[in-house]
Amino acid sequence: MLRAARRSIGRVAAPSAPNARVPRRPPTPTPSEAPLVTATPVTSPIYLALTAPFKVVTGDPSHKSNLVVLNPTVFNHPIRRDILHLCVTHYRDSLRQGSANTKTRGERAGTGRKPYKQKGGGIARAGDLRSPIQHGGGVAFGPKPRDFSTKLPRKVVQMGMRVALSLKVKDSLLGVMSSMDWPNGKTKHLSQKIDELGLRRTLFVTGEEPSVLLERAMRNIPLTKLTRLDQLTVYELLQWSRVVMDTKAIDIIEHTLAKDVPSRALTRT
Repeated sequence: MLRAARRSIGRVAAPSAPNARVPRRPPTPTPSEAPLVTATPVTSPIYLALTAPFKVVTGDPSHKSNLVVLNPTVFNHPIRRDILHLCVTHYRDSLRQGSANTKTRGERAGTGRKPYKQKGGGIARAGDLRSPIQHGGGVAFGPKPRDFSTKLPRKVVQMGMRVALSLKVKDSLLGVMSSMDWPNGKTKHLSQKIDELGLRRTLFVTGEEPSVLLERAMRNIPLTKLTRLDQLTVYELLQWSRVVMDTKAIDIIEHTLAKDVPSRALTRT
């Protein structure tokens, strides 16, 4: 009986031996380990409804009389989070002023003579009163004016623009207008129209110089902004929850960012 008990104890304690192998569970993937590239087709064109100004509705391809066709190489690009991170970091680095400035011991005002004798005073020796260890002295390793901006290749910035636009199309947060004309310069009237259409928190992008009345009316509307296409950045596209563009801006974007693709129906209907 004692021998059988020893055998059972040995079988139970065997896995805890120093050289025993314990089966491990496969590691669970974390969200950070998810692939950065989402393989999406770029061959089929994208259809969006072309509606009246300040009224954006997603269109149905069956009604081709009122549709705008988007180039898939621009608006259906694979989602690259790493490219978006590079573009956002590049833009935020350019916003840093870099104007912090401190004075070194050579820039502090004061005499250069020795404050007291070298030895016999019972205190540490000192050469002058502008030393960093003295009260009112200079700063040893303080900040100096510098340029924090970083460089990023032009093609990476263009890819970031494609990815940001494709992300808006994928999330159904991109709208297209025929034009952005507003006949009244009163902020109250345009604000009521935007509230009626549910276009708060929207960035309006135009490919031409906006009219004075539209710019004046939208200037003081909260949670709404009007900008030109040449001032648009990847950071601004990601910052706003909804983006509305006119057809002129779409034409310029496709002319600038489109890639060579096989001939197919990419013309506007």
